[in-house]
Amino acid sequence: MTGPAAARTLIGMSKTTGSRGAAAWCGLALYPVVLTLPLFGSASTLPLLRALGVTLCAVLLVGVARRMPLLALAVLLVGTLAATAAQPGSVHPSPAGGLPASGFPDGVDGRGTTLLAFLAADLVLGLLVARRPRRQWVAGVLLSLVAQGAGIAGFASPENQVALLVIALLAVLVSCMAGLVARERSEHADALRDRAVSEAVTAERLHIARELHDMVSHGIGVITMQSGVAARVVETRPAEARAALEAIEQTGRETLRGLRRALVALRRADSEADAPLAPATGLADLDALVERAAGEGVRVDLERTGAEAALPSDVDRSAYRIVQEALANVVRHAGVATCRVTVRRAERDLFLEIVDAGRGAGARSSGAGFGITGMGERVRLLHGEFSAGPRPEGGFRVAARIPLPLPGEPA
Repeated sequence: MTGPAAARTLIGMSKTTGSRGAAAWCGLALYPVVLTLPLFGSASTLPLLRALGVTLCAVLLVGVARRMPLLALAVLLVGTLAATAAQPGSVHPSPAGGLPASGFPDGVDGRGTTLLAFLAADLVLGLLVARRPRRQWVAGVLLSLVAQGAGIAGFASPENQVALLVIALLAVLVSCMAGLVARERSEHADALRDRAVSEAVTAERLHIARELHDMVSHGIGVITMQSGVAARVVETRPAEARAALEAIEQTGRETLRGLRRALVALRRADSEADAPLAPATGLADLDALVERAAGEGVRVDLERTGAEAALPSDVDRSAYRIVQEALANVVRHAGVATCRVTVRRAERDLFLEIVDAGRGAGARSSGAGFGITGMGERVRLLHGEFSAGPRPEGGFRVAARIPLPLPGEPA
């Protein structure tokens, strides 16, 4: 995605980010105003309802908590302490009996009940531990412990202080543990995602390397051989030299077209990234490949058996590349005038076999080529089986089995 489309996407993302930021700051500005609402009302309002109202006010700080959890934690701690200080404390029965002037039943600790609103701060603390660096969340834990301890010591009735301190400590520990677990899972997911990206990049590099190798090495090999023939017969047999030069020109043009198509595919936009990298070659092009091998001095006996139905594109292209690379090895290294290519299609498998009676593996292992490696990688990517090696009776054999999907089954 480039050009105007990318610009529009960036503008849309910036607008969305700006609107979310404005909403977060608006919530922060409204929080102290809304926090005072639960503190008003009749004197008979239960302390638990007031504490619930103070706790629900924390919803206004969700946007700030996602962006700056440490700031949201500090605001919640200060707001809860302020709301607790505004509440009436423990009361005793009035001399005439019934409810006292504060409206709370006998022995109810209004301030201590409001301190339960610290649970909202504990949730933000868990978010801080899960998302922020160690320095920030350690500061948040210390700040939460100090604020909650000071609030309980200063506002709770003496008989409730121990219980509230235990509850506050356990709530902080639970929040820290939940945040650490979430942090570990997030880091593990990030590691898996990075590994998947790395493996995808490596697989794509191997795919490009195989395509370029199969595309270029065959053409360069033909050009090298034909140029050698032309150099040897240019003076004695001009007609053969001219034919060799024409073959060089044709092969060079085909190789250049293939390279151009591959480079265009690599530079293609994201919307077309699923298009195949290489030209749409397949087993239907084997006849042309056999003719080119004959022009290079190797007669190929091609045998096809089985159904003629269309193959999945990846199987078709990979099978063609395997035969192409195997024939290129025969032309370069085998030192024979004939070879046999068998393409047999069964109900569930495609079998390929390329056999020659040449020099075997000695000449093929003398260089540092990647042809056999690339063929094996292609077959394994298609969950097939591959083998390449010398024959007991002499020569070399390349064989592959590629599984095929059933009709109507996804490829």
